[in-house]
Amino acid sequence: MISQLNRNSFFLFHPAVHRKPVATRNPFSVSLKVGNFRGSEATRVPSFSPVSSIRSRRRVSRVVRTEAQNVLFDYLHSTRGYTFLDAEFVSKNSPRFVEGLASKIDGENDDDDVARSLRKFLRYNPINEFEPFFESLGISPSELPLVLPPGMIFLADDCVLLENFHALCNYGIPRNRMGKIYKEAKEIFGYASGLLLSKFRAYENLGLSRSTVIKLAVCCPSLLVGDINCEFVSVLDWLKKLGIENDWIVNYLSCSRTYNWKRMLDAVQFLHKVGYSEEQMHNLFKENPKILLEGFEKEQYLFFGRSLKLGVKMNVIYSYFIEYPHILSSKCAKNLLGVVDFLYVIGMGTDDITHILSKHMHLLSSHPLKGPKTVCKELKVEKANLCEIIKDDPLKLISLGSKLEQKSAERLSGHDPRKYLEKTTFLLKLGYTENSEEMAKALKMFRGRGDQLQERFDCLVEAGLDYNSVIEMVKRTPMILNQKRIVIGKKIDFLRNVLGYPLECLVGYPSYFCHDLEKISERFSMYAWLKERNAVNPTVTLSTIVSANDKRFVKYFVNVHPEGPTIWKGLKRLSNKNKN
Repeated sequence: MISQLNRNSFFLFHPAVHRKPVATRNPFSVSLKVGNFRGSEATRVPSFSPVSSIRSRRRVSRVVRTEAQNVLFDYLHSTRGYTFLDAEFVSKNSPRFVEGLASKIDGENDDDDVARSLRKFLRYNPINEFEPFFESLGISPSELPLVLPPGMIFLADDCVLLENFHALCNYGIPRNRMGKIYKEAKEIFGYASGLLLSKFRAYENLGLSRSTVIKLAVCCPSLLVGDINCEFVSVLDWLKKLGIENDWIVNYLSCSRTYNWKRMLDAVQFLHKVGYSEEQMHNLFKENPKILLEGFEKEQYLFFGRSLKLGVKMNVIYSYFIEYPHILSSKCAKNLLGVVDFLYVIGMGTDDITHILSKHMHLLSSHPLKGPKTVCKELKVEKANLCEIIKDDPLKLISLGSKLEQKSAERLSGHDPRKYLEKTTFLLKLGYTENSEEMAKALKMFRGRGDQLQERFDCLVEAGLDYNSVIEMVKRTPMILNQKRIVIGKKIDFLRNVLGYPLECLVGYPSYFCHDLEKISERFSMYAWLKERNAVNPTVTLSTIVSANDKRFVKYFVNVHPEGPTIWKGLKRLSNKNKN
């Protein structure tokens, strides 16, 4: 379509060279002179406007809600001086506030009346912008007394919180991750000017790249509190000793988890203490980073100790952990401890227990057991008889004693077992837990056989995306893997070779795959034409252009130039011609 446009002389489309938006020094530098928004008390919570406190019982229609969001955007951008990106982020990510705003007008009005009524309301009822601002970070007004930084003072024209918010933005921290940082490390939003930047530099001085420090700050905000985290530094020292590069660990961090560096350090030191060589630890962590990132809980330490005490060889344990790393999870360790206790209770000797563990550890780890008394009662046998049955065939312990056997049989009924197991096998690789509610939901969301899902997943990895990043993308937007491999490939190729965006931008915006190429092509053709005429911000993000609804796109990317509507009609006409 773009090449045809060039031949028709609409304009010349130049593939964009993607650059990160250059954040302004103070994108939220707006007047906040609200009557009851003072800083006379160090931890005073601002009183919020009545907009969101209104809880209308009347259902607000989607149209009215959308109009309210657009009006809030215009208010923040045009009236209050927010930048385009900041106004868009706040208006899109404060649904509670928008709902309260929408409930102020009659939902039966037409679109123009709705917008006009809301603008009139805001003209005479100025809002406290901190309410949608905090909500856009994922924090509701009711949470503020719990999360306000101690000693933070709210001032009308010089707010410490906003200054540190901008410092994080300017360093490269994504806005949509600020809520987690605020909740987990609220102290940093009360820092004096320049202190946050000095902390970032301190971590860079450890040999970490800027992108690594950004990922660490997003996934582990507590690292920015106080002095440099000693346990974190020790973990880095250990990794260096094991021959693992500094930046390796951040490839496996997830923003949805909380990490304990002391627990990681304890796990490394424990493995070293019980006899793991540096080469073995290197291979173990490289094969399964979760072993390091999750550390060990009480169950893992107990299982290690009891296994060694029983006489299970360290090389046997190590080989199992390499081939079946899930055994090191707390749940599996707990199951294996249950196996040992079960066998002791029915009178099995130490040598036989050691033999069973050494041969079948990977199978036994996935099955929590009923109590020995319950199993004996169900089978109507004595403990000694049960002991002999298990000695003759150790796997009988699973079929006779597992709590999951009956539940698994019930879940499998009504499904094609081969197809179910194929898909289940794939989902287990993504980190879903077998027989869990989360797994049951995932089985419905992901369409296709397990081998088809794996093929589509591999397409993303082969394109150059990090394996663990793809897992996070797929969990956030399952629809990616419901598309054929050829469609995924075309969208990746278009992103890189036509639009000129780096592949990494998909990690933060996997919803890109949910939009068809014709729509994306039309919008970027329009954007390129406007950019050549300096009519739009040259650093607008991919998501802003692709995800905006049609009405907003026309308002902010078509009508901003006198000739824009004509060009846009031509693009739409050409697109329809290509479809036909």
